[in-house]
Amino acid sequence: MDPTLATSERTGSADHVRRVVRDHQPEGHREVASKARFLEELGRLDRPCDETADPVHVTASAVVVGPRGTILHLHRRLGRWMQPGGHLDPGEVPEDAAVREGEEETGLTLAHPPGGPCLVHLDVHPAARGHTHLDLRYLLVGPDRDPAPPPGESPHVHWYGWEEAAELADESLQGALRRARRTWGGG
Repeated sequence: MDPTLATSERTGSADHVRRVVRDHQPEGHREVASKARFLEELGRLDRPCDETADPVHVTASAVVVGPRGTILHLHRRLGRWMQPGGHLDPGEVPEDAAVREGEEETGLTLAHPPGGPCLVHLDVHPAARGHTHLDLRYLLVGPDRDPAPPPGESPHVHWYGWEEAAELADESLQGALRRARRTWGGG
């Protein structure tokens, strides 16, 4: 790949992330604080979407919804029930990374809701190896099928009803689940 193109794509992704975060209306104290930190870090970081450029970087997650509720997976390293998600590939925008990561971790074909990508939540939290994730959480629609993660991904991936998912999820995911449920409204 041409290095100039890669830099241009990353810059485009960073500008896109800034717009998305700036336009997002947070709910609750945690998300308000996360948005402020997000904007502060985006002002400081040269390459916020590049996980190798700084211990603080942008990630994207999928809050998968469907007729059965929402999908959570047991993170292999962290041992917590979480939404699918992860790091952006070079030049990738977060809404595409959320789909890619969600599909990789569930084995399902996922899609943005009608009308296009829907950012339901953002959160800043500590991650492994001293990193900090600036996480953008997108609402994605999944089929009424059991997840079938491929080898190498956590085999513990399941649909959960909203109440059960809320009981399993940690504080950083609670707001995303509430907003996704309200936004999705069962379809």
